Amino acid sequence: MIEIGTTNETAWTVNREQLASAFGSGLVDALATPALVGFCEECARTMIDPHLPPGQKTVGTSIRLDHVAATPLGMRVTVTATLVEIDRRRLRFEVEAHDEIELVGRATHERFIIDSNRFEQRLRQKTQKMHEALSSPRAPDDEA
Repeated sequence: MIEIGTTNETAWTVNREQLASAFGSGLVDALATPALVGFCEECARTMIDPHLPPGQKTVGTSIRLDHVAATPLGMRVTVTATLVEIDRRRLRFEVEAHDEIELVGRATHERFIIDSNRFEQRLRQKTQKMHEALSSPRAPDDEA
């Protein structure tokens, strides 16, 4: 299994779909905070994936991000995740993101190791319940 202190680095070039103005999280042409969250999660996930046995995956369960500087369209963002804690199936990471000029974000992120088949079965059951609820006749509203 992976050890505490392991790091992973991943880089992206900011595209139009990742801008706050396009993403819907703001009105500026700078990297959207939700996109930066995704970068942080992906960097941590890709560190862990090669170390998991078949049938297991990780899911993000928590992230605390300070987005401290804006990054414009076309600039490269490099994210570094460091595994800092393993508590059974819970993994905690410290993450930093830098653009070509400065630090743009700092995060603490947690992921949980899951059984893929069990997780997908729960999703199918939930989807089935949703379809059943949507197809069942609704009771008429009470009239006063």
